[in-house]
Amino acid sequence: METNEVDRERVPKHVAIIMDGNGRWAQRRHLPRIAGHKRGMNVVEDITMAASDLGVRVLTLYAFSTENWKRPTTEVKYLMSLPSRFFNKFVPNLIANNVQVRTIGDSSQLPAETQRAVKQAQLDTATCDGMILNFALNYGSRAEITTAAQRIATEVQAGDLDPAVIDEQVLSEHLNTAFLGNEADPELLIRTSGEERLSNFLLWQLAYSELAFTDKLWPDFTPADFRAEIMAFQQRHRRFGGLNNK
Repeated sequence: METNEVDRERVPKHVAIIMDGNGRWAQRRHLPRIAGHKRGMNVVEDITMAASDLGVRVLTLYAFSTENWKRPTTEVKYLMSLPSRFFNKFVPNLIANNVQVRTIGDSSQLPAETQRAVKQAQLDTATCDGMILNFALNYGSRAEITTAAQRIATEVQAGDLDPAVIDEQVLSEHLNTAFLGNEADPELLIRTSGEERLSNFLLWQLAYSELAFTDKLWPDFTPADFRAEIMAFQQRHRRFGGLNNK
């Protein structure tokens, strides 16, 4: 039965979003690309609060990929400044709403000021035990899986891990998302801007996720759009390779 309300008993625990379309949004308005990123940062605030209000437990946002370093230097520099701008403004609201900041990806390659801003936001929200706002920064899924394989191989070589016990769970425990426990795998992935690809994002974790692609550009994506995607998710029947009993 269809409804125009979100069933709060069936809200996905983990939602991941590929926030695509900032540059195109700006170009269509004859603005510099950084204007799209600035507007997109405001949308992050709106969607974070919407997700928290609905009872989502983890919201993972693809903020900067390992491939994004290929963009123009001025754009990369601006993107690296966004964490400081974002957290300086938004952390008090995150704390007020009991939202904890976490990250995945190789933060060691980020500029020092960006690293400081991210670490401070994590410290400031460390005692919050509501929704986890998880930013993928300098993240690439193939690199993540490769690093996990290397760590496992090192443990085997050292005699700390028996190859016979290596299974999906062991590999999952060596991924960046291991700290999320049972909520490491998103139930729903949303990608804005009309593109229909994963772009090296959470390739292992998205194995059984529901995928939602919307033509809306990220700067135009609203809490109402987010709720609509949650309601569409609730109309799907997730079988995980089995049969639908209905």
